[in-house]
Amino acid sequence: MSVQENIYGIEYFKPEVVLVQDTGIGVAETAARTCYDSFSSSENKSINYIQNHLPDAKMCDDINSIEDSTLLKDLSWTYFHHSILEHANLSFLVRGTSRAVLQEHARHRIQAISVRSTRYTMGSIINAFVASQGDKEFFIDKILSFDMFVTCDKTYNTIEIASMFEKLAYQQTKVEDFNSIAVAKSSLVFLEEFSGDSDELFKTLQSGKKKRNVGDAFKHIITDNVKVDMLVTFNLRSLKNYFTLRDSGAAFFQIRWLAQEMIRVTPSKYLDLIVKKRS
Repeated sequence: MSVQENIYGIEYFKPEVVLVQDTGIGVAETAARTCYDSFSSSENKSINYIQNHLPDAKMCDDINSIEDSTLLKDLSWTYFHHSILEHANLSFLVRGTSRAVLQEHARHRIQAISVRSTRYTMGSIINAFVASQGDKEFFIDKILSFDMFVTCDKTYNTIEIASMFEKLAYQQTKVEDFNSIAVAKSSLVFLEEFSGDSDELFKTLQSGKKKRNVGDAFKHIITDNVKVDMLVTFNLRSLKNYFTLRDSGAAFFQIRWLAQEMIRVTPSKYLDLIVKKRS
């Protein structure tokens, strides 16, 4: 369970982050040495080797395992030659940030980001509504068990879920055959079979065929408070920009929490090149 923090009168879960891949700083030094034709000046033997040879597979492994580079530090902090940092990449798996943070992330142009899709993953919510058969309390209890919000105040989350129920109930009155857009065709028979037994109907819908793209019709019911997971990859130059802007008191507090977790799991060999307070 991620740490909780109370801000603006509401308790929130903080996101959890794992660094799942990093490419090392050796290629970045190789790029810099290529610019200056100065391989022989490196303190790293694998970089020296490139002066007169093309590296073989073993030497490439050695380059990728480099832990320190004086040249990169000089270029980062004295000469501000930051383009060479684009040759290092880090990938972070993020659990439990919010949809609100995604709007902030969109402002960082150079990143690769893959996010949990509401289009494909809202089936359980819709199944809970269909299975509720108009019972709001059943729907609320079921959605509370999903742990789907970054807020961790049960009363507040109940208000959120009640609003979701009301939106769906209203939409149900406006659509001629609501169930046909809510559940797979093969599951429609279960609605009559388990009429009056919401628990059994929910279990059956969950185990049945998934409705394709079910989120298309229902994205409107969720808010920026909903948790999302994502995998995001930054090159080191872009990560420098991200940390500078987002690990700041002026940043939106949820993305600041995310940046701080990303910093926490980023190895020193990268932070020494991009975070000023560590230099």
